[in-house]
Amino acid sequence: MRTAYSVETVRAAERALMARLPEGALMQRAAAGLAAACAGLLGRVSGSRVVLLVGSGDNGGDALYAGARLARRGAGVTAVLLAPERTHAGGLAALRRAGGRTVTADRGEEAIARARLVVDGIVGIGGKGGLRPDAARLAEAVARSGAAVVAVDLPSGVDADTGEVRGAALRADLTVTFGAYKPGLLVDPAREYAGVVRFVGIGIEPPPADAVLQALQHADVARLLPTPQAESDKYRRGVVGIAAGSARYPGAAVLAVSGALRGGAGAVRYVGPAGDAVLARFPETLVSDAGPAKAGRVQAWVTGPGAGDDAATVAEVLAADVPVLLDADGLRLADRDTVRGRTAPTLMTPHAGEAAALLGVRREEVEAARLGAVRELAARYRATVLLKGSTTLVAGPGGGPVRVNPTGTPWLATAGSGDVLSGLAGSLLAAGLDPLDAGSAAAYLHGLAGRFAAQGAPVGAHDVAARIPQAWRNVRG
Repeated sequence: MRTAYSVETVRAAERALMARLPEGALMQRAAAGLAAACAGLLGRVSGSRVVLLVGSGDNGGDALYAGARLARRGAGVTAVLLAPERTHAGGLAALRRAGGRTVTADRGEEAIARARLVVDGIVGIGGKGGLRPDAARLAEAVARSGAAVVAVDLPSGVDADTGEVRGAALRADLTVTFGAYKPGLLVDPAREYAGVVRFVGIGIEPPPADAVLQALQHADVARLLPTPQAESDKYRRGVVGIAAGSARYPGAAVLAVSGALRGGAGAVRYVGPAGDAVLARFPETLVSDAGPAKAGRVQAWVTGPGAGDDAATVAEVLAADVPVLLDADGLRLADRDTVRGRTAPTLMTPHAGEAAALLGVRREEVEAARLGAVRELAARYRATVLLKGSTTLVAGPGGGPVRVNPTGTPWLATAGSGDVLSGLAGSLLAAGLDPLDAGSAAAYLHGLAGRFAAQGAPVGAHDVAARIPQAWRNVRG
């Protein structure tokens, strides 16, 4: 599992380590890792032109010391000093001893135009807001140059704690981050600016309990997935109820059932007007037209996909004393006080537009501050919230680390994909996972299935559902 920490936590861990090390040792560790990453990107270091964009903080010092290492290997290194009077003195001296040169910001564009590699050491993890005008001008020059860009710890102009980008920012091909992941490296929109993220351990050890973000990996998801035992039958494995679809949107019911059948529960009950369509595609489904309360026992319900204006069914499902997944129309039809007052767990799965409607803000505001939005929704509804999107986030109602999903592909942005995810997550709920784990594991498998289905080409939601077993086997190894 990858864990990300707040700026405050990272700095506290750095201070604790620096107190035990010789002065400057931590910066030298970071510079060594940064120089190695730059050399790997360049391939041939000798003769390469490298430009360092150097601000006044420790990021600038890291860049200068790394530049000195590259210069000693034969690179032509030029440091563009954005704050000459406040440049890290030790790093500057090291660069000059190694044969590097310096220029002021007003001559930076000329140097950038000739560079093969640009190292972004303008602003560190404490930066807030976008780049200042002189730095923004250099960032534009970098974008025009076509040079490869390596960011020191975090791309300048993005918010390390929230992943927000509130103005001009520098886009990197590679970000070399030190000691701990920062949330902005894992959450959009900032994640888009980071490129490939390479972690360099420098010896700091933030307390695991202080993590604010978690990204599951294969081994983590494998431990969560249910496995039938010798005494298992379809009922012991869990039964998931799907109350979805309408005369206008029968396909939503079919797709939700398709995800549920592949999610680990032993049986799927369907309630709604699309029973014939569901049976035609999935005859193993237990279909009822008696309504959720009389459909038979289930361990979890999924409601909302394709429901149209059927508020009565959504309310009936919410009254059940089992975990409930709310999606699509169910999010719009559900009464907030009813959701807040439930004693059984609730998992809500909005996309950015639905989240914006629930919060009473514009969609753009949710997309710009995804981490804040998912936390606010979870607190407001006292529910676990899975916020779908370019980076899917899962937040619990009681705070704690937010889960960020590392799998997926833009091809998943297709009609019905969310219905498949709802069925899959609901099935995991019925199999016994708590909402945070069910949402996280479902998002992981769904994203992986999307990759397998797409392989660089458009896919339909049914293709994604068909690949869930492959994703499951891949995770299990």
